[in-house]
Amino acid sequence: MDVKRLTPHFGAAVSGVDLSRLDDVQFAEIRKIWHAHRGLIAFPRQKLSDDSLLAFSRRIGQLDLPPNQERGRQAAEGYPEIYVVSNVKDDKGDPIGSLGDGEAVWHTDMSYEVNPPLASMLTAREIPASGGSTWFCDMIGAYGDLPEALKQRIAKLKIKHDGTYNSGGFVRAGVTPTDDPIAAPGTLHPAVIRIPETNDLALYLGRRRMSYASGLSLADSEALLDELWRYPVEPHRIYTHSWQIGDLVLWDNRTTMHRRDAFPASERRRMHRTQIKGDAAPPAFITQKIIINVKAPQ
Repeated sequence: MDVKRLTPHFGAAVSGVDLSRLDDVQFAEIRKIWHAHRGLIAFPRQKLSDDSLLAFSRRIGQLDLPPNQERGRQAAEGYPEIYVVSNVKDDKGDPIGSLGDGEAVWHTDMSYEVNPPLASMLTAREIPASGGSTWFCDMIGAYGDLPEALKQRIAKLKIKHDGTYNSGGFVRAGVTPTDDPIAAPGTLHPAVIRIPETNDLALYLGRRRMSYASGLSLADSEALLDELWRYPVEPHRIYTHSWQIGDLVLWDNRTTMHRRDAFPASERRRMHRTQIKGDAAPPAFITQKIIINVKAPQ
């Protein structure tokens, strides 16, 4: 395998490997590289069938079904665990996938769930001539950049991750929209989480729209969230992936966020994605107390 950094801070590109023919030693090395580069790894120009995509995905962990999007849960025909992200329409004029051709804002996949996916992977089947790039940001680095006073302020904070809108701005099927972040449906997660595999701390934000910092007034919540969101989207914390057919990108939803550029509506883009289940809710950062036992003088 040839491993190259995607940025000075996070992410790696791995070439010289066929993901459909991995032995156990190669897979163990890939998992090691993935964690060492903060949960972002790209494999250029793979030739994976949907069966091979599922086989590789299942080596990471048990799979989730596709998310509930604007048209419900849309999967690849015959593959209920493969989520289709596409603007392509079928012979009847119905979309075969979700999210269309517009911008998809910064988000963490399915973080409105009690147990969000541990990881996601996306592979390119059809790509437009321009646009449609996917951006990733480093949430471990974002937490590290926070001023100490802000770290202390959010150490025990929980943030509601909204379940109303998807990253394309569409209302999820069966959900009644609201413009009140306090009343919106969603799940509370810690603002700071610990990654068990590496013991790193990461900022866990999900998505900005309709987010709410629990226990604060709406005005104070908005101000705090605006301040926190400055850090992960700084240019030195971002990697932008310009897709080629066959590319596969695997990311950890605990340590990264991602977004997508818009692309021309007249051009086709079709991507297949799998999600690896999380075993539990993202674990909170807990300050451990050090207890020193002092012997009484003899």
